[in-house]
Amino acid sequence: MKEFTSCRLATQYCIDNKYFAVAHLYKDDKPMDMHIHDCYEIYYSISGGKQFLIDNRFYDIEPGDIFFINQYESHYLTQVDTGVHERIVISIFPDYLQSLSSPDTDLSHCFTYREDGVPHKLHFDAEMSKRFIYLIHKITDTNGFGSDLTERCAFTELMVFLNKTFYQNGHSVPAEITVTNHAQVDDILTYINRHISEELTLDALSAHFYLSSSYLCRIFKSTTGTTINKYITARRITIAKALLNEGFSVTEACEKCGFNDYSNFLKAFTKAVGISPKKYAQFNT
Repeated sequence: MKEFTSCRLATQYCIDNKYFAVAHLYKDDKPMDMHIHDCYEIYYSISGGKQFLIDNRFYDIEPGDIFFINQYESHYLTQVDTGVHERIVISIFPDYLQSLSSPDTDLSHCFTYREDGVPHKLHFDAEMSKRFIYLIHKITDTNGFGSDLTERCAFTELMVFLNKTFYQNGHSVPAEITVTNHAQVDDILTYINRHISEELTLDALSAHFYLSSSYLCRIFKSTTGTTINKYITARRITIAKALLNEGFSVTEACEKCGFNDYSNFLKAFTKAVGISPKKYAQFNT
């Protein structure tokens, strides 16, 4: 399998081919705003970084940390070190992963199980990291006769390993694993997510937290790396995607996720997802 050097290209290959893709990155792509995409993502940090924001949860990034992000979770890599930032990112088309699963073994478990505060992050010790890298090399170094089957077998082995590790460790990791540089921003994120279906204006947030709008915007941007409006929009689109997948109409999804204006919903959804909400619902129901 070709090993990509761009996360965007790997994601696009994954979606276009309804398969999976591996990207080994040393430098940062052009920074992306808070975003979502129609595939699972595994993010394994080799050199470490500073902070991940996934939905409303902050995570510090250390060497050996691995993150599991599903297609409904908005995420943003923030405050990355300016030096070499080596990581491996795997994009996986959900339907393909489901096709590899069995009635007894759900390989999407590490992406979908979020009950009881189970975090998106695990930490690999030296032996687990070696195992992970070995399987990545086994996937990307295949060539010659039977390389397609070897590639798929190695990928299946990788996903069994990751899910087994997630299952063994996910329930025992303390829920209070998130780290924030500013307690006020943590409160703001919690409030936004609890009231995401309601009207959330900057003035209303400022009044609720007894903070000036300029100060509120400044601490939010410095802590999360994105603006309040971009964060709210990304979260609402994430929720809209989930609702459309559950069979809700486009109008119902628009209302339930907090968009008061359908035209704004249509523009924001199409820009973020790449297709209109109506087409997305047709393809995913």
